[in-house]
Amino acid sequence: MNDNQKKKELVKQRYSELALTGDALKSGCCCGTSPASPSKKVFTIMSEDYTKLKGYEADADLGVGCGLPTQYAGIKEGDTVLDLGSGAGNDCFIARAEVGEKGKVIGIDFSPQMLEKARKNAVKRGYTNVEFIEGDIENMPLPDNSIDVVVSNCVLNLLPEKNRIFKEIYRVLKKGGHFCISDVVLNGVFPKEFTDNASMYAGCIASAIQREDYLGEIEKANFSNIKIERTKTVIIKGWMLYLNKMRAK
Repeated sequence: MNDNQKKKELVKQRYSELALTGDALKSGCCCGTSPASPSKKVFTIMSEDYTKLKGYEADADLGVGCGLPTQYAGIKEGDTVLDLGSGAGNDCFIARAEVGEKGKVIGIDFSPQMLEKARKNAVKRGYTNVEFIEGDIENMPLPDNSIDVVVSNCVLNLLPEKNRIFKEIYRVLKKGGHFCISDVVLNGVFPKEFTDNASMYAGCIASAIQREDYLGEIEKANFSNIKIERTKTVIIKGWMLYLNKMRAK
């Protein structure tokens, strides 16, 4: 197992634990919505409030997002929407409220525990047009040109091969399709003790890359008209992080 595979397995383990415990802070995840204690602020980036959005399901909100990607995604009724790293299904259920009964929402996650939780949430509410599938977003089990809109919430930064992810997004999108993601990128450099720390990696801090490099990977995947809708700066022990919502058509 190479270093990238080890990192992915670490993330998978941490998020599987989160599905079972439902506690972002205990699992060391950084993008929580719950207020952190002073000793845990380094792990937490405050998310936006989902609770007023149509389609919000409290059982599906584990507090590990870092924004509201659906807010800027331009989702239309009847669209087929794909959520990368769908977790317990929170963003999928928000997207379902926008696509309506004629549309479809697909969530991909590599944690069986998260998928079980998401599927139970969908069944409990009688949703027949929301599907959760197990898969690696670096190699999606989906056909070419099959998706209208891709969304993702604080997930891409967790994985080491972001170039592969953006190429996969481009592959599965229909002609004229687009994606909208909320994610964490850097402005500055983390010290080695951050990047070599397993908890910091799984917590989506040490795994973040420079903003310019992140945007560069999107361009390399043949996307154009890249637009940053909003940024939020978070200071963590003197190190600067940018929280970005990006949309490309």
